[in-house]
Amino acid sequence: MGQLPRVAIVGRPNVGKSTLFNRLAGRRRALVGEEPGMTRDRLYARAEWLGKNFEVIDTGGLTNAPLAEPAELAAGSQTNGDIAAGIMRQVGKAIDEAAHLILVVDARQGLLPLDDELARRLRATGKPLSLAVNKVDSDRQAALVSEFHWLGIAKTVAISAEHGRGIDDLLDDVTASFEASRVAEPVEAASEETPDAEALEPVIRVAIIGRPNIGKSTLLNRLLNEERSMVSPVPGTTRDAVDADLAYRDHHLRLIDTAGIRRKGKTRLLAERLSVIQARKHLERSDVALLLIDALEGLTALDTHIAGYAYESHRSVILVVNKWDAVAQSPKAVEEFTRTLRHRMKFLAFAPVIFVSALKGQRLGKLLGTIVEVAAARRYRVPTSEMNRFVHDLDFERASVPGGRPLRLYYLTQAAVAPPTFVAFVNRTGKQHFSVERFLENRIRERFNFTGTPLRIEWRRSR
Repeated sequence: MGQLPRVAIVGRPNVGKSTLFNRLAGRRRALVGEEPGMTRDRLYARAEWLGKNFEVIDTGGLTNAPLAEPAELAAGSQTNGDIAAGIMRQVGKAIDEAAHLILVVDARQGLLPLDDELARRLRATGKPLSLAVNKVDSDRQAALVSEFHWLGIAKTVAISAEHGRGIDDLLDDVTASFEASRVAEPVEAASEETPDAEALEPVIRVAIIGRPNIGKSTLLNRLLNEERSMVSPVPGTTRDAVDADLAYRDHHLRLIDTAGIRRKGKTRLLAERLSVIQARKHLERSDVALLLIDALEGLTALDTHIAGYAYESHRSVILVVNKWDAVAQSPKAVEEFTRTLRHRMKFLAFAPVIFVSALKGQRLGKLLGTIVEVAAARRYRVPTSEMNRFVHDLDFERASVPGGRPLRLYYLTQAAVAPPTFVAFVNRTGKQHFSVERFLENRIRERFNFTGTPLRIEWRRSR
């Protein structure tokens, strides 16, 4: 089946675009709040209405900044450092991709000059256009819609994105020209909880995490070879997590560019606090976490703190040292930096280290290959015969057992994957000493390829 038709949601800040986006997507995907400018990048989600599947695109709010002509609106402004110009580019690309446009206005604020300007520009694209007059929560407010007919958009629908009022009428209009799918395609579940690992579709979910302004969006854009996520020297430019699909050889990767994670107390704006919460939430739904570290600034306490999040969530991890092209090279530079990482992140000893330059695209092929390798290791299940041979060959008496009677390992089985989970049947009850667990984990890693993925060991007493 070909690419699904796309519907772009456009409008001023704070008119309810993200609320409508979440309503159509059937889940809370975009950040929603009273602060203007919550959304900056364009966000995508699958949606379905009466058997018709499509993609909906959320965009940032357009301000009173001078608007370009229609052709320029589709191409976007060329100003790079300005966030408003970046939003303009993202909106322009969404309009260019869309088969149908929705202009959202605020019924309570009334018709504003910018609404009129946006309507004129969107009509000039020649694409089907619907007007969603939002925040009409009851029949008493229905009269507020009348002044918006002045915009001259034939399909004008009064809605309440927050309460779902009028959404069916809007969708009837938007999807009128869409073809019904022969086979209903699965829409992303409303729940963000991770389903049973072995039942997941064969998609490798990769979360790009790290401190603000460390190159996460630059890495995403370079891997995709397009400006999918806004890049700016201003820390905290990315707020929503930006999902993008990438085909690499025979593998399907879903890249998730998350907001920069700050320490608690360092986030003042509501949007920043919500984006940090969302970043951790999206980390939880990934298979592999790319933890970006700034080669110029070196390893910081916050890097270690973020690494702890990934470890605690049992994600597979790759340590990605970015901006390596800007470091003064020496024969032992890689070795020394790696030694520092290993010393200060002993809990991530299983994580491979890759040195890249997202800006120049250096060693990104090696990074993609490592992602595939780590994802495969995360789902690897040791055959029973090999596990039995491993237990037979294991000199478990070498394990350091502080005090008490000797610990004996009778049987070892792999209970789950993603992450690999082993159940060890021994002659003691409860969790064993960390030195014993470390010994067994190290022997498993020596025998089997579990690169980049954490291992979980559960202990059970065998009678």
